[in-house]
Amino acid sequence: MITKEPKGYGKVRITFSMPAGIWADTVHLVGEFNNWSPTANPMQLGDNGWSVSLELDVGKAYPYRYLINGSVWYNDWRADGYEPNELGGDNSVVTTHLLPPDPCTQPPVCLPPNRSWNWRYG
Repeated sequence: MITKEPKGYGKVRITFSMPAGIWADTVHLVGEFNNWSPTANPMQLGDNGWSVSLELDVGKAYPYRYLINGSVWYNDWRADGYEPNELGGDNSVVTTHLLPPDPCTQPPVCLPPNRSWNWRYG
């Protein structure tokens, strides 16, 4: 599972997580963002499962997978998408496109409660 949070100009904080029910001694996040290094991004086991957070560039798509115990590959079944890999399988893909900002958090464009915001026309 992935969650996204804007972080400063041009960056998005992505938290990758897997359930605690997965039997593993180690889980690593492996993908294009770390040159597919099997050790660069170890995930930590907490009360809510395995997780790790990265700050990635906005407006990109990054293929990735989870590596369990250094030998078993898992996809994220809640990824933004999937793409074929050279081994005949698929990689998960996370996109870092942000949603439009909430107009009420960025004055002076805050609209009265009786008006709706149309993102197409502003």
